[in-house]
Amino acid sequence: MTAKKLFDYQNDENLDLFVLIKTADVRIAKNGKQFIAFTFQDQSGQIGGKYWDASDEDVAKFTAGQVIHLQGKRELYQNNPQVKIYKLRLTTGDEPQTIDQFIPKAPVQVTEMQDEFGAMLFEITNPNWQRLVRHLMQKHQAEFFSFPAAKTNHHAFSGGLAYHTLSMLRLAKTIAAQYPQIDEALLYAGVILHDLGKTLELSGPVSTEYTVRGNLIGHIVLVDEEIVRACDTLKIDVNAEDMLLLRHVILAHHGLMEYGSPVRPQVLEAEVLHQIDELDASITMMTQSLQHAEAGQFTERLFAMDGRRFYRPVEDPNLDQPTE
Repeated sequence: MTAKKLFDYQNDENLDLFVLIKTADVRIAKNGKQFIAFTFQDQSGQIGGKYWDASDEDVAKFTAGQVIHLQGKRELYQNNPQVKIYKLRLTTGDEPQTIDQFIPKAPVQVTEMQDEFGAMLFEITNPNWQRLVRHLMQKHQAEFFSFPAAKTNHHAFSGGLAYHTLSMLRLAKTIAAQYPQIDEALLYAGVILHDLGKTLELSGPVSTEYTVRGNLIGHIVLVDEEIVRACDTLKIDVNAEDMLLLRHVILAHHGLMEYGSPVRPQVLEAEVLHQIDELDASITMMTQSLQHAEAGQFTERLFAMDGRRFYRPVEDPNLDQPTE
């Protein structure tokens, strides 16, 4: 019999399983006592839980990245699932201790994604863009194919960064075929590089956090810096029009300055890239949340989607399938 995972348990059901501590934030309650706000994770997803009256020993013992045995009950708090913790301990002996088995992964093998990216590179017909993309992809290859695309919101799983980028590339190819006025090479190069700065912004697939550079600078500026350095290495004029266009579509991909882009899209390919990014992230967030909702019920509120809840129809067989 297969062991149950976090999202195999229903509300008000007692749970007893092994999980990974994704985050462990020490906070102070109203009564002045410290507690730990946990995020527990396995391959089915992640759920929060609070460990009240935590001792200093508890704080030192139960840290992010530890595999633990958890006993508690699944509850709803403000329509969001959480775990009421009864007991937790570190694993021992022959119990599960390998972190990798608790981390969700992209639904496509890394080798398959690498092959598809390799084929798409030949469709970047501008020689400067192709040389630049090849250089930066090679430089950040290990992180690009293992990092998540975000800490919590969308594609927050191992390989999520590459999978999100690949999904966008597929959308870009379909859209470019429909609208021949789009510069395919510019769009494809922009898609591949748009989130590459997350290899510097994030810490990795396990207990993902923002790095100091990530917090203080952010992935949009970080990747532009990488482009400028690469142009110097490759002897490409960074101020030539083709490079200014590529830098612009990447710098503008969040769409609005209040969302982190220093400029708004001002060329066709920049607007298309922004819309593709929004579409892929939104579909993934909704799909993941809907998979955890019961048929005929609404999802939890999605903060990244204006706090909206989404309804899962009673007959909806597609949501039981992988997102691939």
